[in-house]
Amino acid sequence: MFEALSIGATGMQTQQLNVDTIANNLANANTAGFKKGRVGFVELMVQQGAGTVQPSAEDLRSGILGSVQRLGAGVGVTGLGKVFDAGDIKKTDSPYDIAIQGDGFLEVTLPDGSSGYIRGGTLKVNQEGLLATQSGFPLKPAIAIPDNAKSAVVAADGRVLVTVPNQSQPIEAGRFELVRFANPSGLLAQSGNLYLASDASGEPTTSRPGEEGSGTVVQGFLEASNVKMVDEMVNLMLAQRAYEASVKVVQAADEMLGLVNNLRK
Repeated sequence: MFEALSIGATGMQTQQLNVDTIANNLANANTAGFKKGRVGFVELMVQQGAGTVQPSAEDLRSGILGSVQRLGAGVGVTGLGKVFDAGDIKKTDSPYDIAIQGDGFLEVTLPDGSSGYIRGGTLKVNQEGLLATQSGFPLKPAIAIPDNAKSAVVAADGRVLVTVPNQSQPIEAGRFELVRFANPSGLLAQSGNLYLASDASGEPTTSRPGEEGSGTVVQGFLEASNVKMVDEMVNLMLAQRAYEASVKVVQAADEMLGLVNNLRK
């Protein structure tokens, strides 16, 4: 009976985390570049059943009663991952809005000198004249925009061409490069749609846009979130029903224990 209480509690705990994840997905449905989260579930380590039928050697060979020896111990969480399905590309016509069509991330330099990764977004020119995220993290490799630049155009190969006074031809201010990972779901999500590499994500590989399987960089567009409202609402109802079922298990086990406590000789 005590096993039922603990097993039901694990179901309630994991489904609460599932509901929290779904709530965050719904809250960020209109956040540009947001990637929905997903909870991974796994059965907890089984334990030896007490007082179960001990099958004979012949039964074990034939598979009869072989499964009654071991009991499940509930459900656990294998991890919280991100689903990197592509979102819709929406036109904004802003020259500093950048979207990635296909696979890849833009690399940025963090204040401690380490690298972070983003799926495009709205960029700006920081105080040093470098293209940076809205949080102030400059792109890597650096792209310097002159103070007197009239316009900046991103070419199909990732080059940033800047028009300046007294120059008949645009000058190249830098080039976008894309970074890919063997397992993007293993990236560590941070605030502001920023990701950090981890052992699970694998080592980053860098290439130019459109080469070696990388996506392309498009200017004047933003990638919408990949949250689908209908799917999330269905997942929310399923999580709620699963939570209610675990509550019923806990209530039933509690009532049965109450009956045992009220036994009279």
